[in-house]
Amino acid sequence: MNAPAKLPANIHSTGQLPKVAWAKGAYLHDVDGKVYIDGSGGPAVYCIGHANEEVNEAIRRQLDRIAHGYRYNFTTDALEELSEIIRRNCGGTLNHMVFVTGGSEAVESALKLALQYQTAIGRKSRRKFIARERSWHGNTLGALGVSGFLERRTAFEGGFIDAVRISPANIYRPIAGATAETAGEACARELEDAILREGADTIAAFIFEPVVGAAGGCVPAPDGYAKRVREICDRHGVLMIADEVMCGAGRAGTWRALAGDGVEPDIMTVAKGLAAGYLPLGVAIYSDKVSEAIVAAHGAPMTGHTFTGHTACCAAGIAVQKIVARDKLVERVAANETRLKKMIADALSGVEAVGDIRGRGYFIGTELVADRKTRKPFDASHKLYMKIRQQALANGLICYPVGGNVDGVNGDVVILAPPYNSSDSELGEMVDKMATSIHQVLKREGFA
Repeated sequence: MNAPAKLPANIHSTGQLPKVAWAKGAYLHDVDGKVYIDGSGGPAVYCIGHANEEVNEAIRRQLDRIAHGYRYNFTTDALEELSEIIRRNCGGTLNHMVFVTGGSEAVESALKLALQYQTAIGRKSRRKFIARERSWHGNTLGALGVSGFLERRTAFEGGFIDAVRISPANIYRPIAGATAETAGEACARELEDAILREGADTIAAFIFEPVVGAAGGCVPAPDGYAKRVREICDRHGVLMIADEVMCGAGRAGTWRALAGDGVEPDIMTVAKGLAAGYLPLGVAIYSDKVSEAIVAAHGAPMTGHTFTGHTACCAAGIAVQKIVARDKLVERVAANETRLKKMIADALSGVEAVGDIRGRGYFIGTELVADRKTRKPFDASHKLYMKIRQQALANGLICYPVGGNVDGVNGDVVILAPPYNSSDSELGEMVDKMATSIHQVLKREGFA
């Protein structure tokens, strides 16, 4: 393990952040000359690292031609090429899309598409959404309304249309009466029970994250769960929305996270890894079925924004996705998943507080618990996840610790979401610094 690093004197009291100066690849440099390795791609965004010359040049070329061709006046080469890339990557019937400038807008568009579809087929009574606890769908009021993230919702309660809530689907913490083996089926039954209880003719869609990110800490769907959800939604005329803002675009080892479950949703959202943070970009993607109904009734989707299909943003997305495809980075992520989990497990071997190491691809969470046998979380008052985040920064690591994953208040998870093109030595450095930071905090707090 690395030698303990000293925390900045003001970091506990003020939360003052370092000021970044420049970055290249997996490394960032602040104005004081300190170097950080980006073990989480920021918030699981920078999937090919920073300052990629090919992407920067593609953006410059586009800006020299035109920055933004407004969608009601023009289509553009960049918009059309990126649309085709996404169609190819999605496969199946997911052939239609609304481009936006981030994940929250993508989810907002997905919700509106679901409502518009139900209206278009004469089922305007279907206005409700079903969503899961311990989920995060975004910061706009609609996306926040379907999110099950207590800390981020509390200040705005009463200000948005709420969702019908069901339990998380988590094999490490299965719902009452279920085991790790039966959790998927039990959670699927809970969805169907909720549809029947509310009345199928009131439900527009079910929205869920195939791999839950910030709210749960890299919780993948249990085996068979997504297929059962697909069957239930089809049986009751409920649309299936896969929120892949965080886990999509290759992060989970397949370009569509749900492709790993053998399922196609009606609507899906992608954002973070699409343009890798070079410019803001997100997209709501929807099926032929949804498109045909909307076009027949209304002519086009009634959602989108001024910067929908922003030309330079689309050019950034094209450049990133070409690099991902050319360098077979999604395949690299898939091939390295087991190895990355083992590296983390080995680095934390003997740490009694490690309860679960989980996730898919390069989206791996380590859950810390006060009691491994009972899986009892540490009390939220300890703020372990925040202290680990701060210690990691002091050690020169950017990772993504999250709290409240158990019940909205208690729970601590540390997420690693490396750039897809991280070298073996960079992966090793990320894991070592994360493990060192966890060791240091647990020891300082008297838990090791």
